[in-house]
Amino acid sequence: MAFIDLSKNEIQAKIVYYGPGRGGKTTNLLYVHESMSKQVCGKMVTIDTKGDRTLFFDFLPLNIGKVMHMTIRIQLYTVPGQVMYNATRKLVLRGVDGIVFVADSLKVQKNKNIESLQNLVENLSDEGLSVGQVPLVLQYNKRDLMESNIPLLPVAELESDLNEGLNVPFFEASAANGDGVYETLREISKRTVKSVIRKVGGQITC
Repeated sequence: MAFIDLSKNEIQAKIVYYGPGRGGKTTNLLYVHESMSKQVCGKMVTIDTKGDRTLFFDFLPLNIGKVMHMTIRIQLYTVPGQVMYNATRKLVLRGVDGIVFVADSLKVQKNKNIESLQNLVENLSDEGLSVGQVPLVLQYNKRDLMESNIPLLPVAELESDLNEGLNVPFFEASAANGDGVYETLREISKRTVKSVIRKVGGQITC
């Protein structure tokens, strides 16, 4: 649930990047953080775990402006993808307002993608949420490898594996070179802010 900071006249919304290990969650956040103006982007905090990382930073999206006389600040988080860190994933998901699920397009990662999405559904359920209650966008990462000899999953197969029944927006991306990164962020930010406004509107006296 978004946090209202009346002392700063600010609404803080939390977006979490979720998905299998080494699928591109961290690369997404690193690209955004490095390419954003430091005037609107906070310092990145990194929590290192063996073979994986949890990242966090916040930013003020200039194109949104003020909502109900309050500034919107968006916080971006990643979760560790490896199974052994599920307790950390649950902790990071607490209070989530929007989710980007970053799927790995490598064919060998097909089952990992499906397992990670199911894990997301289960962890949201533990928080008393269904996947349909939280704004969600899918990103099919590593599409730049189409030009290599590495077998990739066709988008139609990714859609069948992950988006059937959800019917949420998806973006093809290459987080390594930035393709699709901001398109994904813009869509989830827009959906998250709309959801947050609906939820907190009754709590703010304009």
